[in-house]
Amino acid sequence: MKSLIYQSLVQRKQQHKKSFAVLIDPDKVNDSSLHQLIEIAVAANVDYFFVGGSLVVSHYMDECVQYIKQHCNIPVILFPGSPSQVTAHADALLYLSLISGRNPELLIGQHVISAPIVKQSGLEVMPTGYMVIDGGAPTTVSYISNAAPLPSDKKEIAMCTAMAGEMLGMKLIYMDAGSGAKKSISEEMIQQVASCIEVPLIVGGGIVDPEKAYLNCKAGADVIVVGNAIEKDPVLIKEMAAAIHQVSVLKAN
Repeated sequence: MKSLIYQSLVQRKQQHKKSFAVLIDPDKVNDSSLHQLIEIAVAANVDYFFVGGSLVVSHYMDECVQYIKQHCNIPVILFPGSPSQVTAHADALLYLSLISGRNPELLIGQHVISAPIVKQSGLEVMPTGYMVIDGGAPTTVSYISNAAPLPSDKKEIAMCTAMAGEMLGMKLIYMDAGSGAKKSISEEMIQQVASCIEVPLIVGGGIVDPEKAYLNCKAGADVIVVGNAIEKDPVLIKEMAAAIHQVSVLKAN
């Protein structure tokens, strides 16, 4: 099975290069708004597009991914909220296992259902330990998953959960405060988790300004994911990208 995207993530981590992923919810874009996003993202040297959402009720998933692929060379990684959110037109798939919860459906059940479709798609599959952290407000993912998020002040629990995920074979750890979170994940928790795992660490949720993105990278995040803030102000992409990539330059020096 091909692993070009995963290799790029690992290589960037080894080179101390921080990555910026713009999260696109197919329910919230059309060809016109997507074109604007792509233009800004290309100019800002965005590293990845994540596509998906907890609920995708439109039929724009396939068209959305195809439109991105036709208009730029930025890799497209699926961030699915359900087995139905799979399209072969993307480059890779975050195969999410909700290791922060105890709902068996999201630990293995949905994977059993989606396995034949995912296998047939030919997508690069990246097993991902998904950890939902309390962002101070109810989120769609918490409601859909029927699982409580990890407490935002319990960094030891987050650390042990990430360690367990890595030892179970997860190739990525994704810490998420959820879309529209009132508070993002603390630098202390990110640092604690980053210090105990070797796989790339993705962080998202509640990151609304470049300074927070910068601090998360300094704390140990390898990939920063921003969606909600960009939906409100696409111009933020340029500032976010500059802040995130600046950490890479500082590390190199």
